[in-house]
Amino acid sequence: MLPLRKQVRLADVKGELRDGDLLLFRRRGLISIAGRGVHSHAAKVAWWGDEPFCVEVREWFGGRAVTLASQIERCPGRIDLFRANPGNRWPEYDAAAATRYMRLLAGCDYGYAAVIEAALLHLPITRMCVTADVEDRAVSRRPPFCSQACAMADRLAGGVDPAPYLADRVTEPADLARSPFYQYQFTFAGE
Repeated sequence: MLPLRKQVRLADVKGELRDGDLLLFRRRGLISIAGRGVHSHAAKVAWWGDEPFCVEVREWFGGRAVTLASQIERCPGRIDLFRANPGNRWPEYDAAAATRYMRLLAGCDYGYAAVIEAALLHLPITRMCVTADVEDRAVSRRPPFCSQACAMADRLAGGVDPAPYLADRVTEPADLARSPFYQYQFTFAGE
């Protein structure tokens, strides 16, 4: 059972959406089961003209941009919006640059190898022998997975590391949900 959320219609809150806001998708799946929370996918809001888009790196598709309305229609009641940089606590954050970074990922492959590598850290024997990487030494040469892409966009282009005690390559959607860099606003109900 998912906790109660503030349900809103896109039409009622469209004017409140900002470039760089975080979209976290709730569904029961391997990532949410093996991970550390209820969210299984991460994406960002990007405005094109007067239409909000969902920019993401998604399994089966890779990097892409689709209308936010189309995703809400597919997943009513399961997309949570988190405000990036609530209250402008990080004045150095550049939401426009983070959004451009996510747009530039359109067309990239999905990071299946990176997801497997991050998932292996949850195995009991692995957890006893290996600790999660906390340093972002360099950008991975492998294609990113969803939450890795969002963390990279905010850290590399936006100028703020949303999960400073985790490397981007092991950052899961639930880690972003717990980050003080994001603040839950509402959940999109179906139209």
